[in-house]
Amino acid sequence: MLAKAVKQFRMWMPNMPMTLVSAKNATETHPATAIFRVLPKMTKHEIKEYLTKIYDLPVSKVNTMNYEGKRHRLATKRRMIYFKRPDFKKAVVTFDSSLQDVGIGARLPEDQQQQQQQVDGL
Repeated sequence: MLAKAVKQFRMWMPNMPMTLVSAKNATETHPATAIFRVLPKMTKHEIKEYLTKIYDLPVSKVNTMNYEGKRHRLATKRRMIYFKRPDFKKAVVTFDSSLQDVGIGARLPEDQQQQQQQVDGL
């Protein structure tokens, strides 16, 4: 007798690192974009869900590019050592028109107040 397949709920935990490589603010002609370095097994849908659910960012489009890690050759006194950097994926994320400033280099109001107090104290 065959057992009936039980549909399981898959829950994705955000244990996959995303490193911000660069970001550009929106202009009159282009929306705001950011480039992330992610694990090769992450899909476009996972990247979009990660940014919208956890960071509440209005993502409109995700483009990805796969890169192979560079191969290196290291010469020592006794032998040659060959090694390879890990593979990675680049994700170019385009944000919705509602996001104009990506916040790179922006200071929090608390930091500005502390810095102003330090300047006044000198």
